[in-house]
Amino acid sequence: MKIGMIGLGRMGGNMALRLMKGGHQIVAYDRDESAVAKLAADGAEAASSLEDVRSKLDSPAIWWVMLPAGEITEGTVEAIAANAKPGDIVIDGGNSFYKDDIRRAKALAEKQLHYVDVGTSGGVWGLDRGYCMMIGGDDETMALLDPIFRTLAPGRGDIPRTPDRSIDNGEDDRAEFGYIHAGPPGSGHFVKMVHNGIEYGLMQAYAEGFDILKSKSSDKLPEDERFDLNLTDIAEVWRRGSVISSWLLDLTAAALAKDMSLAKFSGRVADSGEGRWTVDAAMEEAVPAHVLTAALFARYRSRVDHTFGDQVLSAMRFGFGGHVEMPQ
Repeated sequence: MKIGMIGLGRMGGNMALRLMKGGHQIVAYDRDESAVAKLAADGAEAASSLEDVRSKLDSPAIWWVMLPAGEITEGTVEAIAANAKPGDIVIDGGNSFYKDDIRRAKALAEKQLHYVDVGTSGGVWGLDRGYCMMIGGDDETMALLDPIFRTLAPGRGDIPRTPDRSIDNGEDDRAEFGYIHAGPPGSGHFVKMVHNGIEYGLMQAYAEGFDILKSKSSDKLPEDERFDLNLTDIAEVWRRGSVISSWLLDLTAAALAKDMSLAKFSGRVADSGEGRWTVDAAMEEAVPAHVLTAALFARYRSRVDHTFGDQVLSAMRFGFGGHVEMPQ
């Protein structure tokens, strides 16, 4: 299939490469001309503007927007709508707020355009590992786009099947390949939002645990209760058979193996929005979310007072998403 990829950053560029490796055609556009040229050298068709993108796409055109949430994505979707033709499909694969998706879908439907929101997880590793996707949209559009999602997804791999799981019970068999049709527009980003809220909590638990381990050597403790623990070895042994093993722990172990002091990370931890939105949703729904809320507030605190745990958080964020720390 032929896809117009708008935004060729850490995620968009790699997703375009994975699609091309899977046999799809990419029309590439970014305000950064060097990013377009780089992808064109790998086989994409370069476009100089959104108008140029549309002229190079089939009908219905598939526009995939991979830009930061907020005004940039909002303006780009509006510009695409001005250049699109009835029946075209606009996909937002960034981390937009799900209520914005609901509004956009209604506005585009008035112009006979389809809107699909794709909550995407996979970070800078997605090119090789594949992307876990949580998708919102109508059934007909989902069916048309399925070859694209199947190419981007990780596939079944060697993960054991969940006991007693059966499509006869209504489960979506696509989940085993790493993507689902969550529901109508907005539902994909809503599921991804909660995913990221949970991620905050998991990361905070690892960060606090390693902070406690490191602090056991403090001279504030009685001398016979001090342990000079090797955090690299602890992270490694926990990766192997432990009940708390995970990809986040893998990334932590890799960062500690490079430098157990994590000196390159100051510990100023950003939040990209999804954690706040998850807490907002919990309040709207009157659902207690003690861990997720505390994890979000810990990130706010990290910008004033840094701990080793905050450095661990920064190391994990850099590991899975290439996120650079907030400036002072």
